[in-house]
This record gives sequence, C-alpha cells and structure tokens, in this order.
Amino acid sequence: MTAEVSYQDYLRVDELLALQRPFTAHGDGGGVGETGHTALSEHFFIICHQTCELWLKQILADLSAVVGAFSTMRPADLERAVDLLYRVGGLLRLLHEQLVVLEQLDVEDFAQFRQFLGSASGAQSAQFHELERMLGNASRSGTLYTAFERGVERTGGTVAKIVEAGAEAGTEHRLVEGLLHVGNGFLRWKVGHVGLTSRMLGGSPGTGGSSGVAYLVDRASLPFGELRRLRGRTHERVAASGVTAEGDIPSTD
Repeated sequence: MTAEVSYQDYLRVDELLALQRPFTAHGDGGGVGETGHTALSEHFFIICHQTCELWLKQILADLSAVVGAFSTMRPADLERAVDLLYRVGGLLRLLHEQLVVLEQLDVEDFAQFRQFLGSASGAQSAQFHELERMLGNASRSGTLYTAFERGVERTGGTVAKIVEAGAEAGTEHRLVEGLLHVGNGFLRWKVGHVGLTSRMLGGSPGTGGSSGVAYLVDRASLPFGELRRLRGRTHERVAASGVTAEGDIPSTD
C-alpha cells in the first residue's frame, strides 16, 4: 500500500520556495514589509527566470518525445506528437506572457541589483541553447525538423509532398502545422525579449557583455526555414491557379 504523500512533500514546496535568495535582501531599506523595495524587485526577477527554466525543461521533454515519435512513425505516436507540439506552442506563449509581466519590474530597482548579476546572463541558459539547437533557424535545420524529415522519408514520402497535399495528408499535415506553431511561438518569445531588454537597458550592453538589444535582434530568426520555403512554393502554386475567390472558375483561355 502506498504511503500517504502530502501536497507539500510531493512538490517539495519547502525546497522550491527556499531557492529565491536576493542579494539585496534586507539591505536596501525601502520599507516594503520586511523586505526592501529593491530586494522585492530582485525576488520577482529571480522567480520569473526560475519559472522560465522550469517551463524550458518541460518544453525540451515534450520535444524529445516528439523526436521519439518521428523515429517510429507509428500512427498513435504521431497523433501524440501533434498534441505535444501544440502544448509546446502553448508553453511558449506562456513564456511570452511572462515577459509581459516582467515589464512591471521597476527600472531603477533593476539598475541597483544588476551589479550583483556579474556576468550572469540569459544567454548562458543551457536549456535555451538546447531549444535553439532543436528548432534551428531560417538557414539551419534543427534536430526536430531533421528527425521529422528522416521519419517521413523512411515511410517513402517527402515533406514537400505533405506540404503540397495540405489537409489531405492527415496527421502529417497536422504535424507540419504544429511545427510552424512552435516556430512562431519561439519567435514571438524572442521578439518579446527584445522589447523587454530595450525597455530596461535602452542602448546599454547586456549583463553578459553582449551588445544588448542589437545582439538579441540578430538572433531573432524564424525556425523551420525549409518548411516555410516549401509552404511558400505551395502558396505560389495555388495563387497561380487562377482561383481568386470561392466559386470562381479558373480561366481555360
């Protein structure tokens, strides 16, 4: 018989809540309860980034399962992969909304506790870099798309044929849509980070020694470049068919 497990024990809440340790705690005055104003802002900053890392952990786990589905190409596995891709898209939207909340960080408080960050920077996030490797960018296919492409080829098809067939391709079409959904969510999150950094730092360098906003702008690229090129070609083919509105008949001249 399984022993009783409490909510606190199952989630290790006490350990989790002990991980936020602002450097400015109790040292900046401010008079906001027992914690100074700057320390409260730093506490907020830490929680936002810690939760970001937790969601990245889930995103990477979900995408790894999707890669596994592409290795088998079993119908049930692919249906599950569709669900996981859309869950990842939802998590990326959640991360973007978290940036919107982080815009409420007091700029002056951030300037005060930023000195304690040293060279620490979000650019050092190992999980973020792993996500970039999985998704790729406009010019480089990531491991996720490569796994999809190889899985499709093992079944005797091509991604180009799936994109051209559209909804008629069934589950594989939904996988294409799911991949694009994830890619759009990732770019939205990156663009949101650009806006937040611009608001907080203006033209100042990033904490890790980067050029700040310019560095982030350079890295804001849509994943799945090959998939988008295939979609573009399909759009051009359909547009060239001469059908301009529902019910129109292409000219036979």
